Parts: sequence; structure tokens; C-alpha cells
Amino acid sequence: MKYIILIVFIIPLFVKSQNVKKIELINADMIDYDEARYGKNVRRMVGNVTLKHENAILTCDSAFYNTEQNDVQMYGEVNINFSDTIHLHGKYISYSGNQKTAKVRKDVTLIHKRATLYCDSLNYDRNTSVAYYFNYGKIVSNESVLVSKWGYYFAQLRDFVAVRDVILTNPKYKMYSDSLRYNIQSGISTFYGPSKIISDTNLIYCENGWYDTKKDISRFSKNAYLWSKKKLLKGDSLFYDRGKQYGIATKNVSLIDSTNQLTISGNYGRYYENPDKAFMTDSALFVAVQDSVDTMYLHADTLFYLTTIDSLKYLKAYYHVKMFKNDLQGSCDSLVYSVRDSVMEMFKVPILWSEQHQLTAKQIKIFFRNDSIHRIYLNEIAFIISHEDSTLFNQIKGKTMTGYFKNNKLYKVDVKGNGQTIYYPKDNNEIIGANKAESSDLTIFIENNEVKKIVFFKQPNATLFPLNQINANEFKLDYFKWYENIRPLNALDIFKK
Repeated sequence: MKYIILIVFIIPLFVKSQNVKKIELINADMIDYDEARYGKNVRRMVGNVTLKHENAILTCDSAFYNTEQNDVQMYGEVNINFSDTIHLHGKYISYSGNQKTAKVRKDVTLIHKRATLYCDSLNYDRNTSVAYYFNYGKIVSNESVLVSKWGYYFAQLRDFVAVRDVILTNPKYKMYSDSLRYNIQSGISTFYGPSKIISDTNLIYCENGWYDTKKDISRFSKNAYLWSKKKLLKGDSLFYDRGKQYGIATKNVSLIDSTNQLTISGNYGRYYENPDKAFMTDSALFVAVQDSVDTMYLHADTLFYLTTIDSLKYLKAYYHVKMFKNDLQGSCDSLVYSVRDSVMEMFKVPILWSEQHQLTAKQIKIFFRNDSIHRIYLNEIAFIISHEDSTLFNQIKGKTMTGYFKNNKLYKVDVKGNGQTIYYPKDNNEIIGANKAESSDLTIFIENNEVKKIVFFKQPNATLFPLNQINANEFKLDYFKWYENIRPLNALDIFKK
């Protein structure tokens, strides 16, 4: 078992004393030498019994002292005081002068400087300054209380090693562990098995790590996580500063928002409890479950997730942003996503793909409703392109544009300012030409990914060109650019540069 291995390594080797000294009798109100009753070389002492062995003073109500074996059995209110400031108390102590060991039973107390150990049974070895307690013990040091089924106290190191059913209680939190090492002087707790730290604001779990109770800082590993405000921060390694209320996680990091069904992952992340915010980098990924069949995946160099004072939740993504969901894909330099309002804003070369449509502008705003695309607003040099065939492109361009969706399909586009279109009308599914039109404002109706109707609100300038009179490579509106080569086709593609 883990804790047994630990103890083997940290207990100093037992070394018998080379110069055995006899236990000295200092005082007793009555001494009885009845060999028939007590045995050979045994003295019975009663009343204000005081003994001395080296630098230790032993006191009790009554005792049996074997002068040949150099040991004493003490009863009543038994105390042993060592010059190294260790004080032992119990109802019964068996003390060996040759081995320099003490077995203390019933109402046991061990006091060393500012730490006190309470238990029912304890063995103490003066050679190593190590105490072993069992049948449950409680250690009180300053504001901390440590309880365990059994354990060791290393007086020279001022270390407690507590094993089984371990609970460390502090005014700010409680620690629960399978095995724990606690240093009184440094205030550092070290965990060697499944452990929990529970406070009013969060819960921390790990299977290895340490906690500095004086500085309120800690580092955890092996299945470590921090649960706070319905958010779960996980990582191979987790650092937490309770005073500043933030955690740092590295390698295989995940921040899970269970309320909003969101997950942010990466290999380096920070989470701040107050104010409620986080950022993630190094393979950063945002995952939002939007309905039973679709999920949004978003990657960027850095992701920020924060909650404002009015409880609005925002995701901010910076540099090399790519997004994938079954009905919508995107690319841009940066974006902001309001989780509660379900609004996403894309900046600096924003590109969206919806089925066969490519949407571009200087700024794009997406409005979701019931986890589906409701409408898309394109601001400045708004452009929608779709493939008609391998060489021909339907095109819509304007100053601003609003695209409306039904069942995640684009069905209407409102163009405001400098409206221009190129589309290819059909007769019996055969392209009959190329229609190029201009109007300041217009509305385009789309059905089955084809232009079915255009409504011009001002006098249009329109021309229908026969196919044999156009050059497909040149028959394009200004600012035309086809980005199909960077379109993510699945969730893994969003990591491609």
C-alpha cells in the first residue's frame, strides 16, 4: 500500500543505545518489595511517584519497577517530560529504559511545542523521536485540527504522517485524504492518495500534491480538478492560490461550465473566481453543445471566458480563429461570443460558410436562436458567394447585408447600399446566361440554394449575358475572393493553420 511504502522510507533506522542507563527512583510515598506478589527484582511504588531516566522525568500515581529489566509500568495520571520539550500523558505507560521506548494507553496526550496529539494508544521511541498512534488520533496545531485512524509523528522534523480516514480542519476549509503528511513548522500538507479540499466557495480533488496552509497556495496532480461556481477546472497539474482566488492548470486542461454546457480546453489555463473569468491557450478549444445533434467547436491561439457584474457570459477568441459546426463554419482573426444573448461578432477578415454559401465582410455578426442560426449581419464590403458549377459563382455584394435563415438554411438576403449581383438563371435546370444587376437596395430570395427572386427597391441596372459572351474567370465583382481551401470540413480541421 502507498502509505506503507511512504513510512518505510521516512522512518529513521532503529539504533539501540550503546550506553544503557538505569532508571532512577527519585520519590515515592510508599515502596513495597513483595517478591511473592510482584516478582523478583520488582518494586511496587505508590503515591507521588517520580522517576528519572537520562533527561526524562516520569511521574505517576503508582508503578511497578523491575530493576533487572530496567523497565517500569506506571498507572494513574502518568506523565513523561523530556528535555527536548516533548510531554507525554496517559492513564498507563510501559517504559523500557533499555530500549528507550514508551507505550502509552488511554486518554493519551503528546505535546510538542505548539502541537498537541490526542489519542487512545501511542508508542514512542526516544531513539528516533518518532511516535506511532493508532485507534484514531487528533492533532491540534494553531487553527488546524488533523484526525486520522493511525499515523506517525516525527518530532525532529515536526512531521505528522496521517493514514486512513484523514481529515484536516481549518477555519477556511476541510481536507479529506487517504494519507497525508503535515509539517507543523512550515504548515505544508502533502497528499499521497485520493484527497479533497472543501471550502464555502469551492472543492478541490487530487491524488497527489501539496497545500501550504500558511500561504494558502497549493499544487495538485493526478486527476486534479477545481470545482467552483458550477465550473470545473481540470488538468494534469493544478496550482491554486486561495488568497487571490485563482487557479493555474497545465497539460490536458479543461474548464467545464455545466450550466451553459460549455467546455474550454487547452494545455495551459487560468481560472479566476472573483471576478469569474478564465483564459486558455496552447491548443485552446471551445466546445458548446447547442442541441441534441450539433455542437460548436472553436479554436484560437487564446480564449478568454468571463462573467460580467450583470451575469453576462462572454467568450473572446484571439488570433487564428476557426469554427466548425455541422451547419456553419468560420474563420477570422478574433471574435466575441455572448453566451446569454447568443450573438457572435467576428473581426478582421471574417469568413463564414453555410452549406455552399461563403459570406465575407469587414465585420460579421451572427444571431442564434434556439441553438440555430437566425440571421447574419455583414458590415462593409458585404459579400456572399456560392458555386453554381465548377467555374461559375453566384455573387451578392453590398455595403451592408442581412441574411435570414430557416432550419439553418439561407432563404433571404437584404442588401443595403451599393447592391450588386451576379447569378445564373436556369430553364429546365439548364443555365441560360449570366444576370448582372445593380441597385442601391435589394432583397434576394433563395430556395434550395438557388436564387429564385430578386426585388429591387430602386431602379436597377440589369443585363443578361449569354454564356458564350462571358469569361468565367473574369466575370466577378470587385473584392471577389474564394476561400474554400481554408474551410474546416470537420472539427479537427479547425487546428489547421
